[in-house]
Parts: sequence; structure tokens; C-alpha cells
Amino acid sequence: MAQSLSEAAKLLLAEVRDRYLNSGDFNGFYLAGRGTDSVVVDAAVELLDHGLIQVVGENDYMNIHIRPWPSRRTVDAQRDELRALAPEMYGVCLYPTAAGMQSVRMPKRFKDSPYSLEMARGHSTLELTFFSADVLEPYRNDPRFHFDYSDFGVNMGIGDDAYLDEGEPQRDKFGLSHIGFAYDLSGFDPDDPDSPIVRRVAAFYGDMADITTEHQQRWRTNEVPRYGLHPHHEWWGKQMGHWPDGLGPFDRLFYELENISELFERVWGKPLLTTVKRPSEFGWILRPSQREWDEFIVQLDKVLSENLSHASFDAASVLKHDRSGNNMGTLSRLESFMVSNRVAADRAKEVLRPLRSVRSARQKPAHALRKNVTDKTFVHRQVDLLHDVNESLLAMRYWLASHPKNRESWKARFDEDEKDYRF
Repeated sequence: MAQSLSEAAKLLLAEVRDRYLNSGDFNGFYLAGRGTDSVVVDAAVELLDHGLIQVVGENDYMNIHIRPWPSRRTVDAQRDELRALAPEMYGVCLYPTAAGMQSVRMPKRFKDSPYSLEMARGHSTLELTFFSADVLEPYRNDPRFHFDYSDFGVNMGIGDDAYLDEGEPQRDKFGLSHIGFAYDLSGFDPDDPDSPIVRRVAAFYGDMADITTEHQQRWRTNEVPRYGLHPHHEWWGKQMGHWPDGLGPFDRLFYELENISELFERVWGKPLLTTVKRPSEFGWILRPSQREWDEFIVQLDKVLSENLSHASFDAASVLKHDRSGNNMGTLSRLESFMVSNRVAADRAKEVLRPLRSVRSARQKPAHALRKNVTDKTFVHRQVDLLHDVNESLLAMRYWLASHPKNRESWKARFDEDEKDYRF
């Protein structure tokens, strides 16, 4: 095909390729609105018509100096933009397509870096690639790395101390700050607890190309086919600069904990909970295994029953001992507190049932040897349990908000009009 190109088009294609491969971040070849020669424009149109380049303008993405994705505009629309270049316009950038890079010999520096090589061959910065969720496990479990969950994704990277330590391998000194969760829900039925929720990890090609060679290879071994997968639209929207329109279940959990702790303090002078801060490593299970499930249950119980303050119950004059004179645990004291404040006994038991189930489940791994089995429904079970716990906390919030000291002047930290995501 190159033989059928004009000399001007051949020269321009060589410049576009050179800029793309040697810019450091696979940047485009810039054509300014002012001063671009018509010969260059004609050559660019020729390359576009042959499918060898892509035009990125301000209508494609806010920053034209990266190629966000394969063009979503027709060749005619891209051609019109080239022809319409004018002094008052900022300009456009030209990028080689996969066809435009087909005959190019790749630099040796990309040989062992699969995602850098994919970018060099024409992939786009914001194209997504997908992985099994357990690709994140080594980083979550590595104390050198900070690992911060959100409900819809993860930020992680080497910590400052390890980064500055000359004894730490250079291969591990990197970070990824735009990791999202993706889902295959083709078999999911919200009414069927045995139906699968398949959770994956989504990352941008441009970000993957920036990590070290050794870790690119590690991630490549965990790559999964993209068929049927969709990034969580809340995470995707945030990457595109849109404000979130709702909360995930973990954020909702801690909003409700903050609500009920403050409502209790307004009446009895002490916060109900020791902390309302989410632990950075507390989030979705990364592998559907018994071990992962047990660890999640331990962490969940820590932020629920173990987090309730005995000193706060003392301030509210809640009984410390049961009828047999035994010390009461935090959940028993909470139930006693609710019943003594006009909550029907059966209602109090029902509200606290999910919290007690978490407490009971936590005690099982502590007192029994358990096989580390894989159970594909663990992901579904985690979603359902969080939903039940949040409904319990919401009921407690409504009840505490009805107290005369809260009824008129207190406002929830969660807008009821916002969407409440189950996963």
C-alpha cells in the first residue's frame, strides 16, 4: 500500500510514526490550525483515506495529544475536520492506526513489555483490557504497597518508603491509579442466590504500558477475554470526568455508620462507634474462596459489633449484665438499648439479625479447621450480605433520627435521591 502513496504522504506517515514511537507517551503528530501547509493537509487526507492514520480533534476528547480510543467518527467527518483547519482553531493530532504500523519494525525496548508493544502497534490510551480479579491479590497482600479500595475500583502503588529504599527492586516501583471493576452479568439473576456475578478488573492500555516490564508480564498472564464484560458505569463515568450519581454498598455502609454514631452522640453525649473510617484494604473479595470470605467476615465484624463502644452504652445507662449476671456483648447491649427505648423486642431482633449473622460467621473460622474451597457464589453472597447489613443500619438510623433531639435539626449525610448500588 505504501507504494501507492504520494511522496508527501509517505514522508508524513514516517513523521507520524516517529512522533508516536519516540514521544514517550505515544503522542500524536500535531497539526496546528494556523500555518499548516495545504500540502500536509492533502497528505493527511490521503493517509486517512488509506486507513493508515486516525484524526483526533477537540470533538473526540479534551486532550488531543493522546488518542483515547479507536475513532468513533466516520472517515468523512475526520476528513472534513482536516479540510476545515483554520487559524482560529487549536488544531488536530494524527495517530497511526494498526494498519499504519503493520510494516514497522518495533524498537527492542518493547520486546518484553506486552502492553507497551500493543500501544506501539496502534492501541489507544483509553482502550480497556480486562483481567481476573485475583491479579490484585499480590499487591493487596504486599505491605510495601498502598492499596485503596473504592466500591467501583482500586488505586494502588508502591509506598514512599519502599520507593526511596535503594535496596528494593526497581521493577516493583510503580503504581496504577485508574483500575476499575468490570462485570459479566449474563448469568446473573438478583432473585437467584446461586446465579453468578462475574467480577473482573478493567485497566487502560495507556496505564498498563507505563508499568515496569516484569509487572506487565505478570498482568498479561491474568488477562481474560473481553467478550460480555462491561466496566462499572459509575467507575467509567468518573474516568470521563462525570460526577458520581450514587453510592456503592461499602460507601453506603460507612455513611450509615457515621449517621447512627452521630445521632447517638447528639442524644447521649458519646459517639456510638469507635471509628467510622473505612479501612483502605476493606472491599470486594478478589478470589471466590473460603479464605477470602473468612477474612472479609472478620473485617466486617470489626466495623460492626467490635466497633460498638461499651463506654457509649454506659453513657446511655445500658445494662452491662444479663439476668444470669454474665457480661453482655456489644450486640446484646445494643438490643437491650433498643428495647428499652420503645423498639419492640421482635423488631429489635430482626434489625440486628444480619449483624449477628456476621458475628456468628466470624466465630466459625476461629474454632474449626476449614478447607479453602472455591465457591462461585461467594461474590453473590457478599453482595447480599452487605445489602442486608445496610438495610439494618438504615432502620437504626431512621429510629435514632426520630428522637426529639434529632427530629428537627439533623440531616442525613446520604441523599435519599442518589442511586444505591448493590455492587
